[in-house]
Amino acid sequence: MTILPETLDETSQPQHRGFDRRGLLRTAGALAATTVLAPNALARDYGRNAEPARYPDPDIVVIDPKRFKAKVGNTVIQRLFTGCLWAEGPAWNSQGRYLVWSDIPNNRQLRYLDDDQHISTRFRYPANESNGNTFDTEGRQITAQRTQLVRFEHNGSTTVLADQANGKPINGPNDMVVHPNDKSIWFTDPGYGGLGRYEGVMANTGTVQPNQKEAVYRIDGQSGQITKVADEPFKPNGIAFSHDYKKMYVCDTGITHYPNAKNIIWQYDIDGAKLTNPRTFADTTLDGKSGFPDGLRVDVDGNVWAGLGWVGEGYDGVHIFAPDGTRIGQIKLPEICANVCFGGAKRNRLFMTASQSLYAVYVETQGAHFC
Repeated sequence: MTILPETLDETSQPQHRGFDRRGLLRTAGALAATTVLAPNALARDYGRNAEPARYPDPDIVVIDPKRFKAKVGNTVIQRLFTGCLWAEGPAWNSQGRYLVWSDIPNNRQLRYLDDDQHISTRFRYPANESNGNTFDTEGRQITAQRTQLVRFEHNGSTTVLADQANGKPINGPNDMVVHPNDKSIWFTDPGYGGLGRYEGVMANTGTVQPNQKEAVYRIDGQSGQITKVADEPFKPNGIAFSHDYKKMYVCDTGITHYPNAKNIIWQYDIDGAKLTNPRTFADTTLDGKSGFPDGLRVDVDGNVWAGLGWVGEGYDGVHIFAPDGTRIGQIKLPEICANVCFGGAKRNRLFMTASQSLYAVYVETQGAHFC
């Protein structure tokens, strides 16, 4: 069941009374007091009974009009669901026309059906504190569970793709992408599931690095061999191919545990089965405020759409970067955005998992990849 904030009951009708000056003054005074005590009292309402939003949506911000042309003038940001504790890992299944995402602390996966907007709150339960999700070229779901990377087969069985690397258990995978040509799977291993009880299980060692240095890995599409391809990010998180598969983007959320880390998105060149030339693609500082770059996707024009947060109003949401790393647009959300993906029949709908909720907005572009 979708849990949404309620307003007035639909059956309630206003009582028509004569002009009451005293009552009007009392109402005005109460409103003023409410405004003083709670400046956000008149903030945007995303609830089920909210008033229609006026076009164009002011929370879709065009920073560079010449390069950010994805804003649609007659569409608005919609909240499709709320009731999660930490929503993550949205992934679109084109064949089934549905979106799946994770609610890590509640140990479940949810599913949104495109045809009738039905939401299953226990699509997979328990879900082994799953985080990121994607679908491979055969339509099989791949999930980063707390201690392992798994694939759900068409016959209902589950295949463990990775639970060890370098002869040691992996820390805890986070996000992954599949290359359509060689079927290789690239995933990040920051290990957040072993750092606390809220989103996982405390690792036995109780250290920042439960098992080994956080890194990015590649699983060979034929042999299944696991190879470390990068370890420059302090805690590699979201991961995405560029639109032409020549570059790789990796979010670094290491500042959560390493004081020397920076809130940046890394960029690599893809050289066959290797990542080379590590460098900063984008610094996520805006107006002196810096937020975590968590998850990201790329559109057909090469722009990077990244979920950012932990700053506050005016910053939290999705930030859009041009291929040269310049910020060109922004989608403001009332919650911290963990991850995004493109979906819908035309792959032109951006789904956003943000803290407790799932949001969506239509954009005038398409996701570069099918998931």
